[in-house]
Amino acid sequence: MSVLKTTNLIKRFGAFTALDGVNIEVNEGEVYGFIGPNGAGKSTTIRLLLGILKATEGEARIFGMDVWEDAVDIHKRIAYVPGDVNLWPNLTGGEVIDLFVKLRGSNNKSRREELIKKFDLDPSKKCRTYSKGNRQKVALISAFSSDADLYILDEPTSGLDPLMERVFQECVLEAKSTGKSVILSSHILSEVERLCDKVGIIRQGKMIETGTLNELRHLTRTSLAVETKQPLINLNEMRGVHGVEKKDRALSFQVDAEELDNVIKYVSRFGILSLVSTPPTLEDLFMRHYEGAGKTPKAGVGGAK
Repeated sequence: MSVLKTTNLIKRFGAFTALDGVNIEVNEGEVYGFIGPNGAGKSTTIRLLLGILKATEGEARIFGMDVWEDAVDIHKRIAYVPGDVNLWPNLTGGEVIDLFVKLRGSNNKSRREELIKKFDLDPSKKCRTYSKGNRQKVALISAFSSDADLYILDEPTSGLDPLMERVFQECVLEAKSTGKSVILSSHILSEVERLCDKVGIIRQGKMIETGTLNELRHLTRTSLAVETKQPLINLNEMRGVHGVEKKDRALSFQVDAEELDNVIKYVSRFGILSLVSTPPTLEDLFMRHYEGAGKTPKAGVGGAK
């Protein structure tokens, strides 16, 4: 069952088109990874979903309701965590968590205490004393303490250390196991790869690839390292083979998914002594899409603007 669906979503700011026909669908119990570099349109899309911005054209619905017309009713059932959390400086972290949880009509004290312990937060401190990471913890504890049906997370682990990132991932998987849905905008590709059932890649306001990780991996290259009894010749002349390099007695190279069978058959003629295959990662797919885009993102892939 579809929880969130956008159809041909377009957003213009004057002559600038920020979103150009964005289609996203998130089903019940599904974690959807939304990735792209700075300026690609991720945060603009999320603001439209939250009813903060109004679409120029197209439609966005959550729980079957229009995100602009029915924003108040939708917000009763969603939890949102931005990448840069601003809190009331004179309230303690615990007071902010209680306020957010009560606003959503929840009152699960044991869940609140469990998450405060998991995220290693001191709830008695004033928010003005918190680091960026601790402010994120307050927002995440508030979100996962509430009984939301959909979590909209925009760079939620920004400022968290690796240990706390792991706690966050556990919370997402726990929410998913109870049938909740999540849309996760993240620049940490390993996080997306671990958590997400489906991935959408956005570039310059357009969705350029959408599908499950297994579906998208067909579009990438598998890395192979092979050692043979006889010298392996003319490998670089084979269709679908890229970046042949000699390392000690082995050859390493990449193969397009559709040519993998032919390449393995060819290599086997030379007597395989060892063969190491590394499956394509989400980062491989992401970088491949951006190689020809005029601008390649840095190793971290960029934020979520």
